[in-house]
Amino acid sequence: MTAAVSAHPLRPRASDRKAQLEVLPAKIAAPELPASSISRTALVNRLRTAPPAPLLVISAPGGYGKTTVLGQWAARDGRPFAWLSLDERDNDPVVLLRGVAAALETLGPLAPGLVQALNTPGASIWESAVPRLGSTLASVREPIVLVLDDAHVLGSSDALEVVSVIVDNVPSGSLLVLSGRVTPRLPISALRAGGRLVEVGVERLALDRREAQRLLQTTGVDVTLAQTTALVQRCEGWPAGLYLAGLALSEEDPVDREEQVAAFRGDDRHVADYFRGEYLAGLRPATLRFLRRTSVLERMSGPLCDAVLDDAGSARELEKIERENIFVVPLDRTREWFRYHELFRGLLRRELLDTEPELVPTLHLRAADWHEAHGDLESALEHATAAGDEERAARILTAIALPVYFSGRGATVDRWLDAFDREGLERFPGVAVIGGWIHALRGRAQEAQDWLAAAERGAFAGRLPDGSTSVAPWLSVLRAAMCRDGVEQMLKDAESALDELPARSLARPSALLAQGAAYVLLGDDERGDAILRQAATEADVLGATETRVLAMSERSLVASSRGDAAAAEELALEANALVESSSLDGYPSTAMALAASARADLRHARWEAARAHLAKAQLLRPLRESAFPWLAVQTGIELARSYVALRDRASARALVTEIVDVLGQRPDVGVLSAQADELRAAVDEMHDPGDARARGLTGAELRLLPYLATHLSFREIGERLFVSRNTIKTQAISVYRKLGVSNRSDAINRAGQLGLVEPSSTAA
Repeated sequence: MTAAVSAHPLRPRASDRKAQLEVLPAKIAAPELPASSISRTALVNRLRTAPPAPLLVISAPGGYGKTTVLGQWAARDGRPFAWLSLDERDNDPVVLLRGVAAALETLGPLAPGLVQALNTPGASIWESAVPRLGSTLASVREPIVLVLDDAHVLGSSDALEVVSVIVDNVPSGSLLVLSGRVTPRLPISALRAGGRLVEVGVERLALDRREAQRLLQTTGVDVTLAQTTALVQRCEGWPAGLYLAGLALSEEDPVDREEQVAAFRGDDRHVADYFRGEYLAGLRPATLRFLRRTSVLERMSGPLCDAVLDDAGSARELEKIERENIFVVPLDRTREWFRYHELFRGLLRRELLDTEPELVPTLHLRAADWHEAHGDLESALEHATAAGDEERAARILTAIALPVYFSGRGATVDRWLDAFDREGLERFPGVAVIGGWIHALRGRAQEAQDWLAAAERGAFAGRLPDGSTSVAPWLSVLRAAMCRDGVEQMLKDAESALDELPARSLARPSALLAQGAAYVLLGDDERGDAILRQAATEADVLGATETRVLAMSERSLVASSRGDAAAAEELALEANALVESSSLDGYPSTAMALAASARADLRHARWEAARAHLAKAQLLRPLRESAFPWLAVQTGIELARSYVALRDRASARALVTEIVDVLGQRPDVGVLSAQADELRAAVDEMHDPGDARARGLTGAELRLLPYLATHLSFREIGERLFVSRNTIKTQAISVYRKLGVSNRSDAINRAGQLGLVEPSSTAA
């Protein structure tokens, strides 16, 4: 047989090709790229450099830009492309063979024998045309790419057999591309296992933020990068969805763009029209009913859908929907759990509300039953809330709110709490007391007070998750932490709670924290530290991470006050590491850990690190609005001491002003009042910035300070710091001048007052 396809795309006249093979020219022409199409450079480069394999499958629902990407690839690849756009008629193997042959002929003349076999009436294609096509492909001298677009239309076994023959005869370096909404029913698993398949799916075709912004600009809409990010998340990178979002936004007043972006959903008329026209209109009533009713679920499995629909066979229906690529996303490798595309689910939920609104609560209740029976209390809570089952929602929330909050998911708990009518919270005092705790920890003093008051008014009947049959001990813990009636009452409330709480109650670490802090505030550091240690230990066992962070931060302060700088630093660093590893970063209660770390940074002359910790703590610290005034004052004092050490008089004075303001409202906070007075005096003594003594100590001078507290001579200190005795003497004189003292002993005392060293610190 003569060579079938030349190495270069020789194009015979279209009229000759039609006469020979009777294929419309439009079917074998690569698509013209619209001027508005955005470049998919990264994806095209990935396709150009795909691992060597005879078959590449591009599979995604409509609107993912498959044909556009293929057109861009064809324009940039060094290999010639042959193109065939498929339709239902190509399920006839003769029609398909002629189309493939015509596509190949655009690259060069075909062997006469193949054309003759395809045009011979009555001849068996399996004995003549198919073998000749295989030989034609196998004999190609230079690599080519054959694209079969819209391959999802191929459903007949004969047509798929033709495709299999093509795959088996693709020569090295050449490639068959099947692009469509679903993967053709070929032996994909065997091809994948044999390394003969490359797959490109939704995750590759989805637009990233930059690509999405360029696409949105083609609609004439102006959006910020943050708004684009929100739309990409909502549309899950679906190009058609993003384009339709752009069209919808372009029809609105740009003044309200932020709200418009937030409001864009799958029931927008542009998106709804697309889904209905491209997908829903052609579905069987039973399938459409399945889609609508299961849209109440964020995640779906066969058993869950059976329970919600009160029917059987859901697993098979999900399998079919996934196979047809109707905007369903598998969530695991075993294809057990799925979810709908967010926009698609939005439309389905709207249609469910329009067609069967009375059924919606029942579906949610069934889902709540199933999830609760299978131990997924979070999902059960969501469905109970959606169904309006407040009793069940309250019961579940009291069981899971604190563990979820301590895991760093405060925003999720806030959303659960928002579902409860605050005026009716006395009906659910368990929710009210848990909510009061969450609001207090989040730095919302007024909300914490309101929820605490609602819990106190309510009549509790039931059992809290720790086994408590009364909210009384939980209320005592919250009252203690809020220190509403002074430190003495804080201690009594904490001890009362500890007498009643079960041994493994999540409230116990908080009660111990309040008890230990109360002793510290009363001046009994030793006893307070022992209780705080126990609070941290129990918090660790029960997963009460934020309580553990607070307990360690408090212990760091205690260690610092008794001159144990090493222990103070170790506890501060451990608390901060725990914050970073547990997603608590950004919680107001972590400001104390940052303040303690800043103090440790200053001891080691880590100026930038100290300033970074202080700046972050300043953003988080709950002072005037804090639900925990004692903690707010403690944090403010610790921060102010660091600013004094940095000779930042303005920041220190601002903090002192706030501390005095808080103490004016809550004066009974034990030793903190005296500490605040000492701090105010220290700030008042600070010199104006123009005074030489106000300039901060240098790094070398700060390194010298701990050695001044030892018995070492200037010569011995110089040997340890690898400088001369005269250098040490010069630095010491400078330290004396900046601290406003005249000798070594007074310098150490003054540095201790400023928090630069501890009285017992030693570098020996």
